[in-house]
Amino acid sequence: MTTATEARSGKSHRDENFPVASHLIHPRHRGAILAFYDFVRAGDDVADNGGLPPERKVALLDGLAAALAGRGPDDPEAAPLRAALAARGLPPRHALELLDAFRMDARKSRYATWDELIHYCRYSAMPVGRFVLDVHGEDPAVTWGPSDAVCAALQIVNHLQDCGKDFRQLDRVYLPQDALDAHGASVAMLGAERAPPPLRAAIAALARRSLDLLEEGRALPDLIDDTRLSLEIAAIHRLAVVLARGLTERDPLSEPVHHGKAAFALVALRGVAACLARRPFRRRLHPVLRGARP
Repeated sequence: MTTATEARSGKSHRDENFPVASHLIHPRHRGAILAFYDFVRAGDDVADNGGLPPERKVALLDGLAAALAGRGPDDPEAAPLRAALAARGLPPRHALELLDAFRMDARKSRYATWDELIHYCRYSAMPVGRFVLDVHGEDPAVTWGPSDAVCAALQIVNHLQDCGKDFRQLDRVYLPQDALDAHGASVAMLGAERAPPPLRAAIAALARRSLDLLEEGRALPDLIDDTRLSLEIAAIHRLAVVLARGLTERDPLSEPVHHGKAAFALVALRGVAACLARRPFRRRLHPVLRGARP
């Protein structure tokens, strides 16, 4: 019987579209973030495994949850994160919420509305940002709101980039049906080699909604006390804006949306430089910080 370890895809944090615990993050925090990523990657690989029936996927995800929370047998995929959480006195809440998203993936392959997609992002994306902020000791009252907006945008940008692959390989469609209907597009169009104009229009509209979310979370780097984390988030935010803008113009079914490594590094550096330039003035720029802890 397949285990969570046997279901692993081999994908690592280096294969993600956005940086995960880059060297901008202080070494004392990288281990916990990477342990979180590895646990979440194991759950995601279970949900995406085409050889497992939905009920087996859910059983494996339940086993990961029980092992992480200390309610069931140990699992090698859960042990490193459980140790990292114990060392910092953090609860498993955020990782368990991500497992809820993977249970959704095991049982659900279509989304009717934008609000339904955002509900999915509440469990599939927002807990990631919240965990990273908690590891750094950031104030949830100040940072969670804009972080949620940024994380939802990152998730949707990833969905848009991978929409053809998700449909062909997993029969999974994250583009809401109401967005497709609004432009006369259909799910079947995702199987084409090139996106027909109605599908291109639907993807562009969703990319613009992602840009709205990124604008909602634009202040996040300035609201973060840890300078190294603020620079990491600034780089990610800038990369996401560039990708979302690209998706308003490019066809993810037939052409790459990502730029090359050198171009992406330049975009990230610009985000970092702009954040550093604002850093001395952040309390003046954001009144919410005046009442925050020093």
